[in-house]
Amino acid sequence: MAEIGIGLVGGGYMGKAHAVALSAVGAVFDTKLRPKLEVIAATSLASAERYAKAYGFNRAARDWQDLVADPKVQAVVIASPQSTHRAIALAAFAAGKPVFCEKPLGASLDDARAMVAAAEASGLPNMIGFNYVRTPATQFVRQLLAEGAIGQVTWFRGEHTEDFLADPTLPATWRTRDRANGCMGDLAPHPINCMLALMGPVAELSARIETVHTTRPGPTGPEAVTNDDHAQIMLRFANGAMGHMYISRTATGRKMGYAYEIHGTKGSIRFDQEDQNAVHLYRVDGPDATRGFTRILTGPYHPDYLAFCQGPGHGTGYQDQIIIEARDFLTAIETGQPVWPTFRDGLAVSQIVDTAFQSSYSGRWLAVPQ
Repeated sequence: MAEIGIGLVGGGYMGKAHAVALSAVGAVFDTKLRPKLEVIAATSLASAERYAKAYGFNRAARDWQDLVADPKVQAVVIASPQSTHRAIALAAFAAGKPVFCEKPLGASLDDARAMVAAAEASGLPNMIGFNYVRTPATQFVRQLLAEGAIGQVTWFRGEHTEDFLADPTLPATWRTRDRANGCMGDLAPHPINCMLALMGPVAELSARIETVHTTRPGPTGPEAVTNDDHAQIMLRFANGAMGHMYISRTATGRKMGYAYEIHGTKGSIRFDQEDQNAVHLYRVDGPDATRGFTRILTGPYHPDYLAFCQGPGHGTGYQDQIIIEARDFLTAIETGQPVWPTFRDGLAVSQIVDTAFQSSYSGRWLAVPQ
Protein backbone atom coordinates (compact mmCIF):
# COMPACT_ATOMS: atom_id res chain seq x y z
CA MET A 1 0.00 0.00 0.00
CA ALA A 2 1.06 3.62 -0.54
CA GLU A 3 0.33 6.84 1.33
CA ILE A 4 -1.22 9.94 -0.19
CA GLY A 5 -0.98 13.34 1.47
CA ILE A 6 -4.37 15.01 2.00
CA GLY A 7 -5.10 18.70 2.39
CA LEU A 8 -8.51 19.51 3.88
CA VAL A 9 -10.07 22.97 3.51
CA GLY A 10 -12.63 23.54 6.26
CA GLY A 11 -12.76 22.07 9.71
CA GLY A 12 -16.39 22.57 10.73
CA TYR A 13 -19.35 20.20 10.37
CA MET A 14 -18.33 18.58 7.09
CA GLY A 15 -14.61 19.12 7.66
CA LYS A 16 -14.76 16.96 10.77
CA ALA A 17 -16.78 14.30 8.93
CA HIS A 18 -14.16 14.12 6.15
CA ALA A 19 -11.27 14.07 8.62
CA VAL A 20 -12.83 11.13 10.45
CA ALA A 21 -13.59 9.34 7.18
CA LEU A 22 -10.06 9.78 5.86
CA SER A 23 -8.67 8.41 9.11
CA ALA A 24 -10.93 5.34 8.98
CA VAL A 25 -11.25 4.48 5.29
CA GLY A 26 -8.07 2.40 5.05
CA ALA A 27 -9.11 0.13 7.89
CA VAL A 28 -12.73 -0.17 6.76
CA PHE A 29 -12.08 -0.93 3.09
CA ASP A 30 -8.41 -2.02 3.13
CA THR A 31 -7.66 0.56 0.43
CA LYS A 32 -4.41 0.36 -1.53
CA LEU A 33 -3.97 4.11 -1.05
CA ARG A 34 -3.88 5.23 2.59
CA PRO A 35 -4.64 8.88 3.35
CA LYS A 36 -2.10 10.82 5.39
CA LEU A 37 -3.60 13.88 7.06
CA GLU A 38 -1.01 16.48 6.09
CA VAL A 39 -2.50 19.98 6.14
CA ILE A 40 -5.78 21.62 7.19
CA ALA A 41 -6.95 25.18 6.49
CA ALA A 42 -9.85 27.10 8.02
CA THR A 43 -11.09 30.68 8.30
CA SER A 44 -8.03 31.64 10.37
CA LEU A 45 -4.69 30.16 11.35
CA ALA A 46 -5.91 29.87 14.94
CA SER A 47 -8.92 27.82 13.84
CA ALA A 48 -6.76 25.65 11.60
CA GLU A 49 -4.36 24.97 14.47
CA ARG A 50 -7.25 23.95 16.69
CA TYR A 51 -8.63 21.59 14.04
CA ALA A 52 -5.19 20.16 13.27
CA LYS A 53 -4.75 19.18 16.89
CA ALA A 54 -8.29 17.77 17.18
CA TYR A 55 -8.25 15.75 13.95
CA GLY A 56 -4.60 14.69 13.76
CA PHE A 57 -3.28 16.76 10.85
CA ASN A 58 0.46 17.33 10.67
CA ARG A 59 0.21 21.06 10.00
CA ALA A 60 -2.19 23.99 10.04
CA ALA A 61 -2.15 26.25 6.99
CA ARG A 62 -2.36 30.04 7.06
CA ASP A 63 -5.05 29.87 4.37
CA TRP A 64 -6.24 27.61 1.57
CA GLN A 65 -3.63 29.02 -0.83
CA ASP A 66 -0.90 27.90 1.58
CA LEU A 67 -2.49 24.45 1.73
CA VAL A 68 -2.78 23.99 -2.06
CA ALA A 69 0.84 25.07 -2.55
CA ASP A 70 2.24 22.62 0.03
CA PRO A 71 4.24 19.91 -1.78
CA LYS A 72 3.16 17.34 0.80
CA VAL A 73 -0.48 17.82 -0.20
CA GLN A 74 -1.17 15.44 -3.09
CA ALA A 75 -4.98 15.68 -3.11
CA VAL A 76 -7.39 18.33 -1.87
CA VAL A 77 -10.74 17.89 -0.09
CA ILE A 78 -12.95 21.01 -0.08
CA ALA A 79 -15.38 21.26 2.84
CA SER A 80 -15.70 25.04 3.03
CA PRO A 81 -18.63 27.30 2.01
CA GLN A 82 -19.72 27.02 -1.63
CA SER A 83 -18.63 30.59 -2.35
CA THR A 84 -15.02 29.37 -1.95
CA HIS A 85 -15.26 26.18 -4.01
CA ARG A 86 -14.42 27.60 -7.43
CA ALA A 87 -11.19 29.37 -6.49
CA ILE A 88 -9.85 26.46 -4.44
CA ALA A 89 -10.66 23.82 -7.05
CA LEU A 90 -9.15 25.80 -9.93
CA ALA A 91 -5.96 26.40 -7.96
CA ALA A 92 -5.70 22.73 -6.98
CA PHE A 93 -6.14 21.52 -10.57
CA ALA A 94 -3.57 24.06 -11.75
CA ALA A 95 -1.17 22.59 -9.17
CA GLY A 96 -1.82 19.07 -10.51
CA LYS A 97 -3.82 17.83 -7.52
CA PRO A 98 -7.05 15.75 -7.57
CA VAL A 99 -10.05 17.38 -5.89
CA PHE A 100 -13.00 16.15 -3.87
CA CYS A 101 -15.53 18.97 -3.39
CA GLU A 102 -18.56 19.05 -1.12
CA LYS A 103 -21.90 19.85 -2.69
CA PRO A 104 -23.02 22.07 -4.30
CA LEU A 105 -20.29 22.33 -6.89
CA GLY A 106 -20.19 26.13 -6.63
CA ALA A 107 -22.27 29.10 -5.57
CA SER A 108 -23.72 29.48 -9.09
CA LEU A 109 -24.15 27.74 -12.42
CA ASP A 110 -21.21 29.78 -13.79
CA ASP A 111 -19.05 28.46 -10.93
CA ALA A 112 -20.06 24.89 -11.71
CA ARG A 113 -19.30 25.29 -15.42
CA ALA A 114 -15.88 26.78 -14.71
CA MET A 115 -15.04 24.00 -12.27
CA VAL A 116 -16.01 21.28 -14.73
CA ALA A 117 -13.97 22.93 -17.47
CA ALA A 118 -10.92 23.11 -15.20
CA ALA A 119 -11.35 19.54 -13.98
CA GLU A 120 -11.69 18.07 -17.47
CA ALA A 121 -8.86 20.17 -18.91
CA SER A 122 -6.57 18.93 -16.13
CA GLY A 123 -7.47 15.26 -16.64
CA LEU A 124 -7.23 14.81 -12.86
CA PRO A 125 -9.59 12.77 -10.68
CA ASN A 126 -12.51 14.84 -9.41
CA MET A 127 -15.56 14.02 -7.32
CA ILE A 128 -18.44 15.85 -5.68
CA GLY A 129 -19.83 14.92 -2.29
CA PHE A 130 -23.39 13.57 -2.38
CA ASN A 131 -23.21 11.25 0.60
CA TYR A 132 -26.85 10.23 1.12
CA VAL A 133 -27.09 8.46 -2.22
CA ARG A 134 -24.34 6.10 -1.00
CA THR A 135 -26.34 4.36 1.73
CA PRO A 136 -26.49 0.59 1.17
CA ALA A 137 -30.27 0.99 0.90
CA THR A 138 -30.24 3.52 -1.94
CA GLN A 139 -27.44 1.68 -3.73
CA PHE A 140 -29.69 -1.40 -3.53
CA VAL A 141 -32.61 0.59 -4.97
CA ARG A 142 -30.42 1.60 -7.91
CA GLN A 143 -29.73 -2.10 -8.51
CA LEU A 144 -33.43 -2.96 -8.33
CA LEU A 145 -34.30 -0.31 -10.91
CA ALA A 146 -31.45 -1.36 -13.22
CA GLU A 147 -32.71 -4.95 -13.05
CA GLY A 148 -36.27 -3.89 -13.91
CA ALA A 149 -37.61 -5.21 -10.59
CA ILE A 150 -40.64 -2.91 -10.67
CA GLY A 151 -41.08 -2.88 -14.43
CA GLN A 152 -41.33 0.32 -16.43
CA VAL A 153 -41.05 3.28 -14.07
CA THR A 154 -44.00 5.66 -14.44
CA TRP A 155 -43.72 8.12 -11.53
CA PHE A 156 -41.23 9.51 -9.01
CA ARG A 157 -41.81 11.56 -5.87
CA GLY A 158 -38.81 12.93 -4.00
CA GLU A 159 -38.31 15.23 -1.05
CA HIS A 160 -35.70 16.68 1.25
CA THR A 161 -37.51 18.13 4.25
CA GLU A 162 -36.03 19.51 7.46
CA ASP A 163 -37.30 21.93 10.12
CA PHE A 164 -34.21 23.82 11.28
CA LEU A 165 -35.80 27.13 10.22
CA ALA A 166 -39.45 26.27 10.85
CA ASP A 167 -39.62 28.55 13.90
CA PRO A 168 -40.15 32.16 12.70
CA THR A 169 -38.61 33.55 15.90
CA LEU A 170 -35.19 32.07 15.11
CA PRO A 171 -32.74 34.90 14.31
CA ALA A 172 -31.39 35.79 10.89
CA THR A 173 -28.03 34.21 10.06
CA TRP A 174 -25.86 33.59 7.00
CA ARG A 175 -28.34 30.83 6.10
CA THR A 176 -31.07 33.42 5.50
CA ARG A 177 -28.93 35.59 3.20
CA ASP A 178 -27.90 35.06 -0.43
CA ARG A 179 -29.47 32.68 -2.92
CA ALA A 180 -26.66 30.14 -2.65
CA ASN A 181 -27.46 29.59 1.05
CA GLY A 182 -31.20 29.13 0.57
CA CYS A 183 -33.15 25.91 0.46
CA MET A 184 -32.48 25.39 -3.25
CA GLY A 185 -28.77 26.01 -2.80
CA ASP A 186 -28.31 24.08 0.43
CA LEU A 187 -30.79 21.18 0.55
CA ALA A 188 -32.04 20.69 -3.02
CA PRO A 189 -28.76 19.42 -4.54
CA HIS A 190 -28.99 16.19 -2.50
CA PRO A 191 -32.45 15.01 -3.67
CA ILE A 192 -31.80 16.25 -7.21
CA ASN A 193 -28.64 14.13 -7.35
CA CYS A 194 -30.63 11.16 -6.03
CA MET A 195 -33.40 11.73 -8.57
CA LEU A 196 -30.90 11.79 -11.45
CA ALA A 197 -29.21 8.63 -10.15
CA LEU A 198 -32.50 6.74 -9.93
CA MET A 199 -34.48 8.19 -12.84
CA GLY A 200 -32.01 9.61 -15.33
CA PRO A 201 -32.13 13.06 -16.97
CA VAL A 202 -34.97 15.55 -16.55
CA ALA A 203 -36.46 16.80 -19.81
CA GLU A 204 -38.53 19.70 -18.45
CA LEU A 205 -39.80 21.13 -15.19
CA SER A 206 -42.10 23.67 -13.59
CA ALA A 207 -41.09 25.11 -10.22
CA ARG A 208 -42.39 27.37 -7.49
CA ILE A 209 -39.81 28.66 -5.02
CA GLU A 210 -40.93 30.71 -2.01
CA THR A 211 -39.86 32.28 1.28
CA VAL A 212 -42.15 31.25 4.14
CA HIS A 213 -40.82 33.61 6.83
CA THR A 214 -39.91 36.84 5.03
CA THR A 215 -38.30 38.50 8.06
CA ARG A 216 -36.41 37.24 11.10
CA PRO A 217 -35.09 38.91 14.22
CA GLY A 218 -31.83 40.77 13.64
CA PRO A 219 -29.45 42.57 16.00
CA THR A 220 -31.20 45.94 15.52
CA GLY A 221 -34.71 44.79 14.53
CA PRO A 222 -36.42 42.67 11.86
CA GLU A 223 -34.12 41.60 9.05
CA ALA A 224 -35.32 40.60 5.58
CA VAL A 225 -34.79 36.99 4.54
CA THR A 226 -33.25 37.19 1.08
CA ASN A 227 -33.41 33.53 0.04
CA ASP A 228 -35.92 30.70 -0.19
CA ASP A 229 -37.43 28.44 2.49
CA HIS A 230 -39.15 25.83 0.35
CA ALA A 231 -39.84 24.80 -3.23
CA GLN A 232 -41.90 22.36 -5.25
CA ILE A 233 -41.01 21.13 -8.71
CA MET A 234 -43.11 19.21 -11.24
CA LEU A 235 -40.98 17.07 -13.51
CA ARG A 236 -41.03 15.24 -16.82
CA PHE A 237 -38.11 12.83 -17.19
CA ALA A 238 -36.40 12.00 -20.45
CA ASN A 239 -37.70 8.43 -20.12
CA GLY A 240 -41.29 9.74 -20.19
CA ALA A 241 -42.11 9.28 -16.50
CA MET A 242 -43.70 12.07 -14.46
CA GLY A 243 -42.41 13.28 -11.12
CA HIS A 244 -42.60 15.74 -8.27
CA MET A 245 -40.13 17.07 -5.73
CA TYR A 246 -40.55 19.11 -2.55
CA ILE A 247 -37.68 20.69 -0.66
CA SER A 248 -38.08 22.56 2.63
CA ARG A 249 -36.15 23.86 5.63
CA THR A 250 -39.44 24.81 7.34
CA ALA A 251 -41.11 21.36 7.37
CA THR A 252 -42.08 21.19 11.04
CA GLY A 253 -41.23 17.82 12.57
CA ARG A 254 -39.00 16.61 9.77
CA LYS A 255 -35.32 16.19 10.70
CA MET A 256 -33.85 14.33 7.71
CA GLY A 257 -36.69 13.79 5.29
CA TYR A 258 -34.58 12.70 2.32
CA ALA A 259 -37.21 10.38 0.91
CA TYR A 260 -38.56 9.03 -2.35
CA GLU A 261 -41.30 6.84 -3.78
CA ILE A 262 -41.13 5.24 -7.21
CA HIS A 263 -44.01 3.56 -9.05
CA GLY A 264 -43.57 1.04 -11.84
CA THR A 265 -45.74 -1.28 -13.89
CA LYS A 266 -44.69 -4.29 -11.77
CA GLY A 267 -44.17 -2.77 -8.35
CA SER A 268 -43.19 0.20 -6.20
CA ILE A 269 -40.33 1.28 -3.93
CA ARG A 270 -40.30 3.58 -0.90
CA PHE A 271 -37.35 4.93 1.11
CA ASP A 272 -36.90 7.48 3.91
CA GLN A 273 -33.49 8.59 5.21
CA GLU A 274 -34.91 8.83 8.73
CA ASP A 275 -35.07 5.03 8.48
CA GLN A 276 -31.97 4.74 6.31
CA ASN A 277 -31.37 1.02 6.78
CA ALA A 278 -34.68 -0.11 5.29
CA VAL A 279 -36.22 -0.27 1.81
CA HIS A 280 -39.94 -0.89 1.28
CA LEU A 281 -40.58 -2.95 -1.86
CA TYR A 282 -43.92 -3.92 -3.41
CA ARG A 283 -44.04 -6.51 -6.17
CA VAL A 284 -47.04 -7.46 -8.30
CA ASP A 285 -46.64 -11.17 -7.49
CA GLY A 286 -48.89 -13.81 -5.96
CA PRO A 287 -52.56 -13.55 -4.99
CA ASP A 288 -54.06 -10.15 -4.18
CA ALA A 289 -54.84 -11.22 -0.62
CA THR A 290 -51.16 -11.55 0.28
CA ARG A 291 -49.67 -8.65 -1.64
CA GLY A 292 -48.12 -5.74 0.25
CA PHE A 293 -44.98 -3.72 0.84
CA THR A 294 -42.10 -5.77 2.25
CA ARG A 295 -39.71 -3.97 4.60
CA ILE A 296 -36.21 -5.09 3.65
CA LEU A 297 -33.52 -4.43 6.26
CA THR A 298 -30.07 -3.88 4.81
CA GLY A 299 -27.34 -6.36 5.62
CA PRO A 300 -24.07 -7.86 4.36
CA TYR A 301 -25.69 -8.82 1.04
CA HIS A 302 -26.32 -5.14 0.15
CA PRO A 303 -23.74 -2.77 -1.41
CA ASP A 304 -20.92 -1.58 0.91
CA TYR A 305 -22.60 -2.86 4.09
CA LEU A 306 -20.29 -5.76 4.95
CA ALA A 307 -17.22 -3.53 5.30
CA PHE A 308 -18.87 -1.92 8.32
CA CYS A 309 -20.80 -4.75 9.96
CA GLN A 310 -21.43 -8.49 9.56
CA GLY A 311 -24.87 -8.46 11.20
CA PRO A 312 -28.00 -7.98 9.10
CA GLY A 313 -30.25 -5.22 10.41
CA HIS A 314 -27.57 -3.70 12.63
CA GLY A 315 -27.36 -0.77 10.23
CA THR A 316 -24.94 1.85 8.96
CA GLY A 317 -24.94 5.56 9.75
CA TYR A 318 -24.20 9.05 8.46
CA GLN A 319 -20.44 8.87 9.01
CA ASP A 320 -20.28 5.59 7.09
CA GLN A 321 -21.60 7.38 4.00
CA ILE A 322 -18.64 9.76 4.14
CA ILE A 323 -16.23 6.84 4.52
CA ILE A 324 -17.69 5.28 1.36
CA GLU A 325 -17.09 8.60 -0.42
CA ALA A 326 -13.48 8.59 0.76
CA ARG A 327 -13.05 5.05 -0.61
CA ASP A 328 -14.43 6.13 -3.97
CA PHE A 329 -12.15 9.18 -4.16
CA LEU A 330 -9.09 7.05 -3.38
CA THR A 331 -10.21 4.55 -6.03
CA ALA A 332 -10.46 7.32 -8.63
CA ILE A 333 -6.94 8.50 -7.78
CA GLU A 334 -5.48 4.98 -7.72
CA THR A 335 -7.04 3.84 -11.01
CA GLY A 336 -7.10 7.15 -12.86
CA GLN A 337 -10.68 6.35 -13.87
CA PRO A 338 -13.72 8.54 -13.10
CA VAL A 339 -15.88 7.40 -10.18
CA TRP A 340 -19.45 8.71 -9.97
CA PRO A 341 -20.39 11.41 -9.14
CA THR A 342 -17.81 13.60 -10.84
CA PHE A 343 -17.84 17.37 -11.19
CA ARG A 344 -19.88 16.95 -14.39
CA ASP A 345 -22.59 15.18 -12.36
CA GLY A 346 -22.49 18.12 -9.98
CA LEU A 347 -22.98 20.45 -12.95
CA ALA A 348 -26.13 18.52 -13.93
CA VAL A 349 -27.53 19.25 -10.46
CA SER A 350 -26.60 22.94 -10.69
CA GLN A 351 -28.30 23.13 -14.08
CA ILE A 352 -31.58 21.85 -12.64
CA VAL A 353 -31.39 24.27 -9.70
CA ASP A 354 -30.83 27.17 -12.11
CA THR A 355 -33.66 26.05 -14.41
CA ALA A 356 -36.00 25.76 -11.41
CA PHE A 357 -35.30 29.37 -10.45
CA GLN A 358 -35.92 30.51 -14.04
CA SER A 359 -39.20 28.58 -14.08
CA SER A 360 -40.31 30.05 -10.77
CA TYR A 361 -39.54 33.59 -11.98
CA SER A 362 -41.33 33.10 -15.30
CA GLY A 363 -44.21 30.87 -14.19
CA ARG A 364 -43.57 28.54 -17.13
CA TRP A 365 -42.51 24.98 -17.84
CA LEU A 366 -38.91 25.03 -19.07
CA ALA A 367 -36.69 22.52 -20.83
CA VAL A 368 -33.59 21.50 -18.87
CA PRO A 369 -30.39 21.98 -20.92
CA GLN A 370 -28.43 18.75 -21.07
